[in-house]
Formats: sequence, C-alpha cells, structure tokens
Amino acid sequence: MKSTGRTWAPRMACAVTVSLALAACGGGSGGDGGSSDDGFTMMSLNENTTQDSVITSLSEDQCATQDEALPLDITEQAQESVDQQIQLLAGQGALPDLFPANTPDLIRELAENDQVANVQDVLADGDAADAIVPAAESAADQIFGDQLVLPVELNIEGIWFNKEILEANGIAVPQTWDELVAAFETLQAAGVQPITNAGSGGDGWGISRWIGAYLFRTIGPDAMRAIADGEASLTDPEYVEAAQAIAELGEAGYFGPAPNSIDYATAINTFLTGEAAFMYMGSWALADFNDPEANQIGEDAIGFLPFPEVEGGEGNSDQTPTNLGTSIVLSSAVAEEEQAQAWVECIASNYGSVALRDHGQITGLQLAEDVEVPPLTGLVQDQIEATDESVLWFEALFPASATTASQQNAGLVGSGQMSGEDFMSAVSAELG
Repeated sequence: MKSTGRTWAPRMACAVTVSLALAACGGGSGGDGGSSDDGFTMMSLNENTTQDSVITSLSEDQCATQDEALPLDITEQAQESVDQQIQLLAGQGALPDLFPANTPDLIRELAENDQVANVQDVLADGDAADAIVPAAESAADQIFGDQLVLPVELNIEGIWFNKEILEANGIAVPQTWDELVAAFETLQAAGVQPITNAGSGGDGWGISRWIGAYLFRTIGPDAMRAIADGEASLTDPEYVEAAQAIAELGEAGYFGPAPNSIDYATAINTFLTGEAAFMYMGSWALADFNDPEANQIGEDAIGFLPFPEVEGGEGNSDQTPTNLGTSIVLSSAVAEEEQAQAWVECIASNYGSVALRDHGQITGLQLAEDVEVPPLTGLVQDQIEATDESVLWFEALFPASATTASQQNAGLVGSGQMSGEDFMSAVSAELG
C-alpha cells in the first residue's frame, strides 16, 4: 500500500571547497555596493532557479512590505564564473546584499576582510532570531567557523537501503559497521549487488563519502579538521585504516563489477530499479526518490540508515553528515541598513516553508506554516530535527587539487584497484 504524505508543522528544527586568492579586496563593505543605491540586491546562480523563484515569490507575498520599501533586484551569474565575479565586486566595494556561497574558502576570506555579515548578528534582535535549525548552525560553524550563511539549502547524508531486498535475504537493518559488512557478504553470496555508488571521474565522491564517514565514526567528528589544521596527516595509521576498510569492500566486489566506470545517474538508477541493496547518498536524492517514473521500487521500499558506529570508535551515529548546498551570504552592508535587515528577517522567517511547499526543497530554516510532504521527505525532516551535531564530508576542507585527487582516485578504491594507503598518499601529496 502506498504511504501517505505527512504534514509538517512549524518547528525549530551542509559543497566542494576550493582555495582562491581574494584579489584586490579592501576592508569593509564600502563603495557603491549594498542596498542604498540599487534596492535590495541579490546575485544568484543561473543553474539554481529555486532561489530566484522562492525569493521572488516572497517579494510578492510575505515580504511585499519589505519589497515596497526596498525593491528586490536579482541578477544572475553562471556558476563557473561566479567566484571571479564575487572577487571583482569585493575589490570594488560593490558586493550585492545577497550572493551565493559557492566556494567556502572565498567566503572565509571575505569574512576576514569584514565584507560578510554574521547572519546570527543580523537576526539576533528580530522575530527570526531562532530561525536557523541546529543542524545547519553546526554545519556552518564547521565549514566557515561562524554563521556566515543563510542556510536556504540543507542536505543530510547517510546510507539508503532497499527494505524488500533485506527482508528477502533475512537481513535485519544493520546497527553497527560489522553488521553492515556481514549484510554485504550475505547479499554477495546470494547474487545481489550490495552497494551502488558512483566512482568515475568527478563522481568519485560517491566512494570517498564512505571513507570520510568511516573516519568520523572511528577518529571522531574532528577527524578532518585535524587534517586542515595540520594536527594530523592522512598517512597516519588511523586514517589509512579508514581508507583500507573501504578498499576491502572494493576488493570483495561489494560496489559492483566496475564502480570506477559508474556515474552519478547510473548509481541512482541502479538503486531505484532494485539492482543494489545499499547506497550512500545525500537527501538531495529525494527529487529522484519522490519521482514515480525514476523510482521503480516505490517509496515504501526505501529506508534510511545513519552511517553505523564502528566498534571502539570515538564518533557516534547521532553525528550526521551535513552540507549546506549553495546557501546565501549577506554582505556586511546588510548589517548597517535597517531596511535590508528587515528583508533578511522576512526571508529567514518564510523561505523554509515556501521552498518546501513549492519546490520540495529542505532548508536549514524553520517552517512558518504546515506543509504536506512525501513520506521520505518527512523521514529526512525527522533526522534533521534529531541532529544537534553535524559532521562534514571527506573533501569539505580540502583545496581544489586535493579534492580532485580524492574524487579521481576513489573509484579505484571502490573497484579494489587501489589500497587505502596508496589513496591516502595520493590525496596527502596535494595538501602540501
């Protein structure tokens, strides 16, 4: 029987990092930028139509008063050139009020130059002071070191599984890493592909996500921060052990016959056609899960498993891998102008409900009204509400070269062609 949707009432309820030099930046917001001359200005990505749609809708309804006082003015930028444009405008003191957090390193550099507002400070004295959910706050603190974004996107990650395949093979939902590996072994023996995840080219993050998640369960939630801060090395034994644990899954064939030739779309399709039992994936996959044409196994067959705990590890399964997608940054000019702050407060109060209602998108903002959602979306909302501490992903704090090395080599780990030690050495070499 098909599951019914759920109504979500209002309640309080995480991106590839590239290091870019901030060219010609002066301190402060300065210049002719901000809302005083151009209305309430926003730069958005050509590729992200949801943000434009939601904020335009708000300007015509919930935020109409704010729009009358300070008219919304949206300009679009291609994602491939958005960082360069942000750098250019920053150097001219002309950043728009809102712009996309495309590259965390760049946003951190802007913050160091006092060109980015702290979102919590902007919201602190208004009705939207508690608008950001704890999971999003935790993720922002880890990515940026502060609340530097309005989290209009929020994704959690974990292991999705096919309930019917597990039941048919007498497998209970695994609660520990050892139980999960035992399930893989049982499925392999029964002729069922245990895992589907992409490993080709830039889609190799489908495999490297497993490595990062294992690290957070063994070493703990600060595993990758220690690497970024130079307090540990990827070639340290405990880090190599994590990569080797995933390499052993590859050697056993659990990712399928050739994961290094599988792209993202193929991995998703393999899971949704019932050809594999498990898949590590973020909640952005809900778009496919909730699409009856793409999802041939049916929503009732899909379950979610937080990455399980590893015996003796410092992390736990309550620490949820989270990312903030392409969230919104506020220029420092916003913190200086009352009308711009009123706009931000209105967005923070209403964006979450409109995005979920009209686009099925989960955000890091509380809901202002009841929203009917599909069951799997409700499941993700439950997990977000239960999350107080977020962890990141393997490449979250890497420079571009290390991210590339990780994603291009992870598929070889998943296919059993590269050892954990060789993988970690290859990535470590790009960290300097």
